[in-house]
Amino acid sequence: MKLTNYQSEITAFIRGFLDRNPEVVEKQKRNRATWWDRPQSLEERARVEASEVPQPGYVYYHNP
Repeated sequence: MKLTNYQSEITAFIRGFLDRNPEVVEKQKRNRATWWDRPQSLEERARVEASEVPQPGYVYYHNP
């Protein structure tokens, strides 16, 4: 038996919020572009990866 009409309270809240505030979607897209949709530099990425220090398996326990 498939429940196709079920909608959680959270989903109903978010859909209702977005129906009342349609500008939020555009704001999300604009802000996403601020942090995530940036040109990538392969040289910079290679430099960052080369400068990483290996981390021990469990950092909270120092076993000499």
